[in-house]
Amino acid sequence: GMVDKEKEEPSRATRRVEKIIAHAEFGTETFNSDIALLKLEEPITFSEDVVPACLPEEDFANNDVLMNQTFGIVSGFGNTFECARRVKRMKVLQNLFVDRDTCKLALRSPVKENVFCAGCDKDGKDVCQGDGGGPHVTKYNGTYFVTGIIWGEGCGRRGKYGVYTNLSKFLPW
Repeated sequence: GMVDKEKEEPSRATRRVEKIIAHAEFGTETFNSDIALLKLEEPITFSEDVVPACLPEEDFANNDVLMNQTFGIVSGFGNTFECARRVKRMKVLQNLFVDRDTCKLALRSPVKENVFCAGCDKDGKDVCQGDGGGPHVTKYNGTYFVTGIIWGEGCGRRGKYGVYTNLSKFLPW
């Protein structure tokens, strides 16, 4: 995949989207069920640099293993802080899982079962504009599993956390 927007990387490939299937329960008031499927016009060619994402079973992700890890990893080409320019080189950030009660207090808005919070409420490091739709992954025994999809309000605000659609709640959709 692409790591630097300004370099011609041999693993870079572009695919056109044939169809977007938004989740039927998505709503802009709460952003619950903020997920969509993209059907590509051409299949992806996997290689040493381009590998498929591992999708976890719901129990493995939520109750037993993945959400009990200390942190997950997010990546993207979004802003480094609100209202800044987007970066040219992909940024990667480890962010701590945040328990649901702490998340509810910080956001002061409904935190549905289909989402989780992660990040740090003090250092200002967070996903930002331009990262939305990107992956939140969790490493377990050397394998990366997609645990969430980035969305949220602002970025790096003191006392706030990043909000993620909990991918395992939507499998096998």
